[in-house]
Amino acid sequence: MEKKNFVSLISGTVGGILFAIGMCMTLLPEWDVFNEGIGVACAGIVVLLAMLIVRRKMEGKPAIRLNPKVIATFTFGIAGALALGVGMCMVMLWEDMIVAGIVVGVVGILISICSIPVYKKLELVEGGQ
Repeated sequence: MEKKNFVSLISGTVGGILFAIGMCMTLLPEWDVFNEGIGVACAGIVVLLAMLIVRRKMEGKPAIRLNPKVIATFTFGIAGALALGVGMCMVMLWEDMIVAGIVVGVVGILISICSIPVYKKLELVEGGQ
């Protein structure tokens, strides 16, 4: 395994776990740790953003390059993540919304998965093919 892949694996796992635990802390009122959960989730986001910057540096690319293709892909991925989160809230917190929440969550997962083909399609359009 290449060094950049190993670093991405470890930091992505740590960042994802921190973010997930923070979200659980904020969403479960029984735990009564809402403010601490926001801090843990923000720490997860910081680790994931650092991973992105470090990974690009290890590949010899500029840290972050913003162009319309990247912005559109991130927007699409964020929309999917938000839809997944709404579906999770419908299942866990709202009364009698289990089936609808599962449907909304699956739609969110599909939207997030589709962000990769959207990126590839925009890459083809930008390349003039």
